[in-house]
Amino acid sequence: MARVRLENVRKMYGVDAHAFVAVHGADLEVRDGELLVLVGPSGCGKSTILRMIAGLETISEGRLSIGDRVVNDVPPKDRDIAMVFQNYALYPHMTVYENLAFGLRLRKLSGDEIDRRVREAGAILELAEILDRRPRQLSGGQRQRVALGRAIVRQPAVFLFDEPLSNLDAKLRVQTRGEIARLHRRLGATMIYVTHDQVEAMTLGERIVVLNEGRVQQVDAPLGLYERPSNRFVAGFIGSPAMNLIEGEIGGECGRVFRAHDGGLTIDLSSAPVPEACIGQPVTLGIRPENIRVAGSFATGARQAEATLLLEIVESMGNEIFVYARSGAQSIVARMSPEPLPALGEPIRLVFDLDKLHFFDSTRGDRIS
Repeated sequence: MARVRLENVRKMYGVDAHAFVAVHGADLEVRDGELLVLVGPSGCGKSTILRMIAGLETISEGRLSIGDRVVNDVPPKDRDIAMVFQNYALYPHMTVYENLAFGLRLRKLSGDEIDRRVREAGAILELAEILDRRPRQLSGGQRQRVALGRAIVRQPAVFLFDEPLSNLDAKLRVQTRGEIARLHRRLGATMIYVTHDQVEAMTLGERIVVLNEGRVQQVDAPLGLYERPSNRFVAGFIGSPAMNLIEGEIGGECGRVFRAHDGGLTIDLSSAPVPEACIGQPVTLGIRPENIRVAGSFATGARQAEATLLLEIVESMGNEIFVYARSGAQSIVARMSPEPLPALGEPIRLVFDLDKLHFFDSTRGDRIS
């Protein structure tokens, strides 16, 4: 296997003043044997980066290395990579066995070697019983496993995945996601996985690269992204429901009262660990929905602050509920276990866990530590 390194890699479409920059100077290193996930909204540049690694897009500036070799000008077939696309792209007139073997035959491997690799991949992906079927006789999950198998038989240095689960239903996505994770553990292969689904990113990635508008926002382990987002974009993108982000200012008595800009929501931060750089300045206050409870729910002694809002919506998910409440123009969502609540439109007392607050610069969006 091999590491992959991008050094100030840029991708531009067009020239001069009319050029559109899809990727702005990406600096990344994918470790040997790592499963790295690129995640972000549509148009953020994640698939463009993957296609540059694959050689399907030219690199406008910068350097791309696979292993110890610079591959900027190396054709895709010579990069020792295998790519799994969103569409399965199976040959409909060929059996599963023939689909798996086709690329190996083009490379003129011996019949015995082809058979060994195909049957080994079939065993890994539980395809052994359906090797004689054609794609039309397979379920969506089975077709995706055949697409994975075509990559496995190549035995490449790097596996590339471009949103491979987006055509599957919810149950199959969960199942196939687990298969990819098990496949990575078994092969110990270097894998780069692109998705717009943060659940896929958080559950699959050893590290995650969050992108927005062609720029890398943060590279970290899943828990690091969740607990210490580097800026307001990452904070709002990672987590479901998204983190509550409230624009306001910290001031007042002892300099420890947060007031939302619309004047509706006030939170006493006198017992909170507030960075000195926030005092008297416009800030964005962040708190995740699971760190808000109905008054009386937190353990005694926890640092907390209470605010009264109007209950607007309650969404029941069975084992938990999402509570949406409003103060002035500010809407807040809380995630909690099912419990008795006031009627919709009535006041509700919510408690904020002050040890779980995040502070961001209102202008630049950067985290204030």
